[in-house]
Amino acid sequence: MKKINVALVRLLQFVVFVVSIFMVIVYFGAMVLLPLDAIVLMTKLMGVVGINNFIGALIAIPAVGYLGLIVYKTPGLCKMIVDAGVDMIKTGKTRVEAFNQIADAVKG
Repeated sequence: MKKINVALVRLLQFVVFVVSIFMVIVYFGAMVLLPLDAIVLMTKLMGVVGINNFIGALIAIPAVGYLGLIVYKTPGLCKMIVDAGVDMIKTGKTRVEAFNQIADAVKG
């Protein structure tokens, strides 16, 4: 019975590990895809106004780049965004390591 309990704890530990890794990948992936999505949306908006998509992209890329520069120059904003991701990593690591104590208690 102890082996089944240990296996169950390890299974739940693995599930928590996978979910925490997924959350971190989604968070940092969103930070990468956000400017790309802004470029696409601005290009489509310019297409609605009547500007060709290629010319709209040539206008949207520097505009989004400038917005990125503003975000970069805002004091503490980039650090806060990265720190939020690092905190997610630390929290996931702490939760995964907490299962080791439970597994040791179950082993007896």
